[in-house]
Amino acid sequence: MSMDTPPMNRSRALLQKIAWSIFTILFVIILNFFLFRVLPGDPARAGIRDPRLKKEAVEILRIRFGLDKPVINCFESLNPIKVGSCDVNPLDTQFFIYIRNLLQGELGFSYHTNRPVTEILSERLWNTVLLIGAGQILAILIGVALGVFAAWKARTSLDYAAVMVSLLAWSLPTFWLGIILLFWGSANGFPLAGKATPGMSSMPLLQQWGDILWHMFLPTLTYTIVYMGEYTLIMRSSLMDVLSEDYILTAKAKGLSMFQILKDHALKNAMLPLVTVIAINLGFTVAGAIQIEAVFSWPGLGSAIVEAVGRRDFPMLQGAFLLIAVAVILANMLADLTYTYLDPRVKME
Repeated sequence: MSMDTPPMNRSRALLQKIAWSIFTILFVIILNFFLFRVLPGDPARAGIRDPRLKKEAVEILRIRFGLDKPVINCFESLNPIKVGSCDVNPLDTQFFIYIRNLLQGELGFSYHTNRPVTEILSERLWNTVLLIGAGQILAILIGVALGVFAAWKARTSLDYAAVMVSLLAWSLPTFWLGIILLFWGSANGFPLAGKATPGMSSMPLLQQWGDILWHMFLPTLTYTIVYMGEYTLIMRSSLMDVLSEDYILTAKAKGLSMFQILKDHALKNAMLPLVTVIAINLGFTVAGAIQIEAVFSWPGLGSAIVEAVGRRDFPMLQGAFLLIAVAVILANMLADLTYTYLDPRVKME
């Protein structure tokens, strides 16, 4: 049997992966809608918690956010506030309005700011990707390099030192490490909060980016240290397993140097477990490192979720959860497809 997957099987497998991902996203969309409809209480009062709010004002808010309509035809009892009747047009229910708006790229309006949720999430998402993306890239590069070095020098003092440092970094509570770096940064002139210095928007573009990078240093360093330890340990363990394989012994018998063996034979196969972990972490990167963003007051998606929970801003939470779920699903699909590129032995029949 050929080691290469036939083109037809490969295309069919690709279509199956995409189809399952689409099916999972559809399921998440439906679950995400009903999740916030079964919560107790009146969403209109929950979004604007003012005891002086009169009944007429609450009703206006419910109409403004479409809460006066039944959740779904003949199932309006899912809504804690019983409205409408089973005789209404199914297309005029909250569920089908939600689906219609979603197809148009709309996620509703925030209860707190009365701004489109899509607009808020776009702003916060960019800040999160900028911060966590930089930390993830640094963690991957340092973690892989340190893991390869530790496996190369296995069972030596250098290997033990690398493992101890990685275990320590991985076990550190993220918020605790962030606070420690915050105290250290305050004594060394680093900015302690926010994304930029007030008034920098009027400065030249190069100075603006320099100021943003200066504000990113401490939170990015926190993220890099935590994930670097995880990647180092996984890479070391995976590479040591690969180096014990028979084909590595054959390569050594041919007189290949350790560098050639690592580069041409071992590294690609050893990357397989790490690809899965990286893909999952990248998916959850969209959620933001909530603890890091909270410690350093970084205006990202993670801090937006914390604020929405405190304000019971259900449209914001609904939009953020949907964004996170879709990112995780797509990241896992990407990991599956990357497997077939890194290891031709992985078959998708």
